Amino acid sequence: MWANTLQEAAAFIRERDDFLVVSHVQPDGDAISSTVAIGWLLAKLGKTFTMLNEGPVPSRLQYLWRSEDIVTIRNDEEPKRQYRLVICVDCADYARIGRGKAWVAEGAEILNIDHHPTNDGYGLVNVLKFHAAATAEIIIELIDAMSFPLDKDVATAIYTGLLTDTGGFRYSSTSPEVMAIASRLLTAGVNGPELAELLLERMSIGQMQMIQRGLSRLAFTPDQKIGWIWVTSEDLAETGATNEDLEGLVNYPRNIEGVEVGLLFKVNGETSVKVSLRSAGKVNVAAVAQHFGGGGHVRAAGCRLTEPLDEVISQVVSVVRKALDEHE
Repeated sequence: MWANTLQEAAAFIRERDDFLVVSHVQPDGDAISSTVAIGWLLAKLGKTFTMLNEGPVPSRLQYLWRSEDIVTIRNDEEPKRQYRLVICVDCADYARIGRGKAWVAEGAEILNIDHHPTNDGYGLVNVLKFHAAATAEIIIELIDAMSFPLDKDVATAIYTGLLTDTGGFRYSSTSPEVMAIASRLLTAGVNGPELAELLLERMSIGQMQMIQRGLSRLAFTPDQKIGWIWVTSEDLAETGATNEDLEGLVNYPRNIEGVEVGLLFKVNGETSVKVSLRSAGKVNVAAVAQHFGGGGHVRAAGCRLTEPLDEVISQVVSVVRKALDEHE
């Protein structure tokens, strides 16, 4: 039962000390929010912990509680130490913590908290709720199970995770339960309009320039049911943009009327391409991503291929085309 799973996670935390809290590479709103929410819970319990990520905290998320304390792994940096107790949040699989694996001791005990349907249950304790809108939604249930009252700091973190992973409470994952939680968080002092402006509306110059470059390369299949754009690491360098500025770019082809699947190809060097996939609902893009060793959600997923861009586009579009044909 779910209540038993939450109590098992609570016991994992209460009965141990000295934790590493880590989320997935290129962290988004839910990843960082979930990291600091677990950190907040550990702090309330008087536990020793380190928050870590391979990538930096996006600038627009640096208002979150103790986000400045999240250790960013520098290139080729040796771990300061290894941890025997690890809490992974929002990581569909263990490999998603990237270079954070070097900070994990062999045989470490892992608490795995996640909402991705492709999660394979790699933890000693697995708190998996695949229909949850965000990992942050699971964490507030854990906080409730441990009988901690919400304050504005953790409420803001949970709200941030929900807001970003539901696309501003617009995606199909926005359940009555999610809205009830959002109401609680607003009552706890969260400034909803301010966060919506910061996270959903405001745009950097670099982001706008990357949108311009991406849309200049917009392409479709002949029936215009699959659309895609591509950008390169050179584009980022020339515009001064960061990976953070690519967030939401995949939605532009997806939002075009008639398009069932939108794709973003981000080229790193000659033979490394990161692929983001978004579905209007007919295609399970998590299954497409899994075909290429990635994962995610039914409507939002990603993977990475090590081949030239033209070949990657051909392969991914072909698999998406097959999935779309099978549905129709």
